[in-house]
Amino acid sequence: MNLNLADIKPVEIMPGFHGKLIHTDQISMAFWEVKKGAEVTSHSHMNEQIMHVMEGEFQFTLEGDTKVCHPGDIVIIPPNKLHSGKALTDCKLMDIFCPTREEYR
Repeated sequence: MNLNLADIKPVEIMPGFHGKLIHTDQISMAFWEVKKGAEVTSHSHMNEQIMHVMEGEFQFTLEGDTKVCHPGDIVIIPPNKLHSGKALTDCKLMDIFCPTREEYR
């Protein structure tokens, strides 16, 4: 199967987080456009997650450790670890989840 990102319609998963989502049987991939000031509250999930900051500055907290992430930064989030984030500027992020984030389908 071949896809083009331009053909995928974005979905607002939470306020200010518009994602183009791709799912397989094992993996979910999300390309986010995040508005400045948008926040994802502290949460955890069973999925392992890799976040890549493509554009902007994103404040990210993992298990109480807060850092500002910049373009090129990659964060690895183990399963069941508390994490949260806030867009300090408009951002573009890419997330990969394993297993698939069924609630995003």
